[in-house]
Amino acid sequence: MIFGLTEEQIAEFFLTYGVGAFIVLMLFIIGQLAWESKAGKFGTMIMFIGLGLGILGFVAKMVLQSVLKL
Repeated sequence: MIFGLTEEQIAEFFLTYGVGAFIVLMLFIIGQLAWESKAGKFGTMIMFIGLGLGILGFVAKMVLQSVLKL
């Protein structure tokens, strides 16, 4: 036990909030890449759609896990 938490609790916390924070960081990185490359509206949209599908998959996984626990 570390800080009164089990390994499973620590892993669940970082898989939920750590990956969520990483997704937010990725949004800023994609925005910066789009700005620096002068991708234009269409290129920026494609870049964010690609990342958005990954975010949608992550959120869907979290929803399914919470529904199946019931």
